[in-house]
Amino acid sequence: MSNQVKVKFRRSAALAVAAAITVIGGVPLLAESVWFLLVLLVPLAVAIWAWRAGTDVNERGFTVRALFGSRTVQWAAVDGLVIDGDSVQARLANGHLVPLDAVRPADVPRLIQASGQPLETDRPADAETTDGAEADALREDDAEDSAQPAK
Repeated sequence: MSNQVKVKFRRSAALAVAAAITVIGGVPLLAESVWFLLVLLVPLAVAIWAWRAGTDVNERGFTVRALFGSRTVQWAAVDGLVIDGDSVQARLANGHLVPLDAVRPADVPRLIQASGQPLETDRPADAETTDGAEADALREDDAEDSAQPAK
């Protein structure tokens, strides 16, 4: 197994471009006062964060990158993946959750494929399959409901 990054998840490059344009547009403020340099630091920090932040995945584990730091987690320490709204988190064996920056729920199959792990899904309890007779009865009930005229 190689330690090379197989997949990089990043935020849209438009965010970094917009922040860079804001920095460039704010440069004329420096002619007014040097103190406006502090105002330019905010969009500059956003541009760097948007360019750097994200999640890198390979067969050994993943690295979550932020503006000033990063955290690497081996797959052996991961107990599962948790999807919470529009975010994805890795649940570690010790119970802690690690947010996977820039990974959306739609990206989970690609993340699992890059990890080299098999894709296992838990089925919700209410999605259990019914036997043939129950399924036929449900279909007949649906057909009767749709065949009745609206009142």
